[in-house]
Amino acid sequence: MKTYINILALIFISGFLSAQSGQVKGKVFEAGNNDPLPFANVVIEGTQTGAVTDLDGNFIFTGLKPGYIKLVVTYLGYKNQTSADILVSNNSVPFIEIALEPNEKLLNEVLITVDPFSKKVESPISMQSIGAKEIESNPGSNRDISRVIQSFPGVGSTPNFRNDVIIRGGGPSENRFYLDDVEIPVLNHFSTQGASGGPVGIINADFIKSVDFYSGSFPANKYNALSGILDFKQKTEVKTGQIYSLH
Repeated sequence: MKTYINILALIFISGFLSAQSGQVKGKVFEAGNNDPLPFANVVIEGTQTGAVTDLDGNFIFTGLKPGYIKLVVTYLGYKNQTSADILVSNNSVPFIEIALEPNEKLLNEVLITVDPFSKKVESPISMQSIGAKEIESNPGSNRDISRVIQSFPGVGSTPNFRNDVIIRGGGPSENRFYLDDVEIPVLNHFSTQGASGGPVGIINADFIKSVDFYSGSFPANKYNALSGILDFKQKTEVKTGQIYSLH
């Protein structure tokens, strides 16, 4: 009887440990020539858990709890990089490729000039960036980006069987949608002619890296929009796992 109890205890402990055994692998390299960067610091955002890349620029995290994390990479002479949301699970091991750009402020000479005009970041107020974590955790959206943005300021709500995007009183046909900088005509399956609404979205949330939502002050390369713009960026996947490229 004691032996039977010990076997059950070992099974329980092994199952508990396997639930905490999520892994993340990756590589850090220079954006200009793809050379690996050894001894770069890679830290999980919001924690003190970190790793250092080897001579080939590779790193690995083990024993991670399932959920979403972000990685922060620092290297002397290069700009810091923060990854998009990375899903840690027991089913697969994400492989993250992070490209660092040289920090010109450290490498080049300092030149001081006087500029009478102040420059602002493009669309600092009207643009909101939405990550995979926000899409997954938004209540009632069913992982549909059209439902997620309906809780944003200036966006009107629609009936449950419609996914029309109504921004600041404009019509659904006044919005524009871009997937990796390529315009797509509709965002939902079985959409009504002249509108964007439909019962369900056509873009799988598992493939989305981030979404930039513009309610005004549209970028110059995103044209013909009267009400709003949704600019989708997709993840890059290979057979060995998921690859998130930062450029």
